[in-house]
Amino acid sequence: MLGFAIILLCNLLGLLVQKFLGVPLPANVLGMIFLTLALFSGLVKLAWVEPAANFLLRHMLLFFVPLLVGAVLLWPLLRASWLPLVGGMVLSTLLTLAATGAVATALTKAPPPAPEDDRA
Repeated sequence: MLGFAIILLCNLLGLLVQKFLGVPLPANVLGMIFLTLALFSGLVKLAWVEPAANFLLRHMLLFFVPLLVGAVLLWPLLRASWLPLVGGMVLSTLLTLAATGAVATALTKAPPPAPEDDRA
């Protein structure tokens, strides 16, 4: 229960920061940032939150049920706009693959050799 309490506390802290300071990030993202900072700083031990995090990850599929129900309710709209939706998904997937490939290629290039020392 301690792990759930810590995760929910970080999420609440993210919500408060987002609402009262007007940070233009979703509260859940801010909460994850706060949890990450707490873990890296040693304020929170990984052993405290790991069982709760593993439980949530094992049952993550249940969190998508409301999204699927909403998609079923919007079926007439989705059916009417299927071509732009599929086109957007295909185009965004191809652009993501191309950008990932370009970044991976740039990061894996061998660094230029260091200049030789002529003082010898």
